[in-house]
Amino acid sequence: MYSTVTSCAIVGVEPRPVQIETTIAGGRGTFAIVGLPDAAVRESRERVKAAIRQQGFRFPTGRVLVNLSPADVPKQGATYDLPIALSVLSAALQEPVDFGPFIAVGELSLDGKVRPVRTALGAVDLAQREGKRCLASHLSAVASTDADAVAGIDSLAEAVAVARGSLRPRNVESISLPDEPWLDLSVVRGQHEARRALEIAAAGGHHLMLEGPPGAGKTLLARCLPGILPPLSPLHEREVALIWSLAGLVRPAGNPPPFRSPHHSSSLPALVGGGVGVPTAGEITKAHHGVLFLDELGEFPPATLDALRQPIEDGVVTVARSVDTIRFPARIQVVAATNPCPCGFLGDRIESCQCSDAQQARYRQRLSGPLLDRFDMRVWVPRLRAPDVRGPRGEPSSPVRDRVVSARSRQSARGELNRSLSGARLDETPITPAADRALLDVFDRGVVTGRGYDRVRRVARTIADLDGADEVSEEHVLEAVGLRGLE
Repeated sequence: MYSTVTSCAIVGVEPRPVQIETTIAGGRGTFAIVGLPDAAVRESRERVKAAIRQQGFRFPTGRVLVNLSPADVPKQGATYDLPIALSVLSAALQEPVDFGPFIAVGELSLDGKVRPVRTALGAVDLAQREGKRCLASHLSAVASTDADAVAGIDSLAEAVAVARGSLRPRNVESISLPDEPWLDLSVVRGQHEARRALEIAAAGGHHLMLEGPPGAGKTLLARCLPGILPPLSPLHEREVALIWSLAGLVRPAGNPPPFRSPHHSSSLPALVGGGVGVPTAGEITKAHHGVLFLDELGEFPPATLDALRQPIEDGVVTVARSVDTIRFPARIQVVAATNPCPCGFLGDRIESCQCSDAQQARYRQRLSGPLLDRFDMRVWVPRLRAPDVRGPRGEPSSPVRDRVVSARSRQSARGELNRSLSGARLDETPITPAADRALLDVFDRGVVTGRGYDRVRRVARTIADLDGADEVSEEHVLEAVGLRGLE
């Protein structure tokens, strides 16, 4: 007796089909699972046995062998409980059930109820790609997906009945998503240059570094950024939802871009991805199509920061293993905040720096030149003055967001954010002769590197978009150069 049921494995963030093959032979009763299962998959034998019996079916006698194919892909977690049970039942029944039109995922409780699993969203994507339906719990794990792509079930018996056509699938239950309480820009007083840089960064997706003394408002500014970003497109939201579901995270309502703020003590695998055993996504991938905020940048280990250089350029993290190479998406906008020295008061107009020259040098050496060169804008955030503290509140997020959305709409005609424009595309950008001369002068004086030259052009293009201008003018270029004032 032989049966097969299709399930889903997630390699990196890519859903791949897994065939659950079962044979039942005569002899002494045994139940074995092969095909690189981890401990949770091996333990499914007991859950599957109990669930089958509790749902009124008879567990087959004899030697039951389950193979998870392809055998060279590691299998993790309780995802395979449901398809293993269905494959065993189909092989044991007098009239085998055809599970060909389905991709099944789900954890089984001992009474046969089907629980949601993190891989459900990936299984739905795989099912849609292959013209099938995902047989999974009707609860929240798949509640944000296309209902027609999911055959919702509550128990093992329901799964068998749905496959036989004797029961209609359950509707996917909707869930209420939490709202994300982003800070409004009106809470920021003064800091006009930093606010302007934040708006430009939002409009073009540019990488931004804020430097200044403690309490100047660097973190406050960064945490206002999500409130002026437009929501994700349906395609990008789908990619982000899959990444977050695999990490066990819940997306907030409204499809905002992700905003991740890892602590400076985070390890290299936690930030970039990888780890022992099967590689997992890091914070940089959880921030895909969103913002990675690195507060206290100077406190991160130098090796961890330098590992960000390649993903910032390529938009992908590649983790190589002896048996496979896994790619994690990482199209991110990096925003960083840092003090200028260990005590934080270097360059402050009131407090004197207490650090020695050696301490200052060691602190600055944590931030390598190649990393700093990848920031499009590096802005000084000074201590507030008394008129700013008592002055009127700043412009709220809503009108700023409207300008950002308008600038993004101009970029959509080019097919990509200004942050990602190649040198060839930048060469095609309309620019006035005076602006071109200003760019060349900056480069000739060694103010910027070759990489920095292109970054200045990208920021200038974004400033022009915010102004609604087709041509990049000298004013736009000079402002973009000024925003790299730490060169």
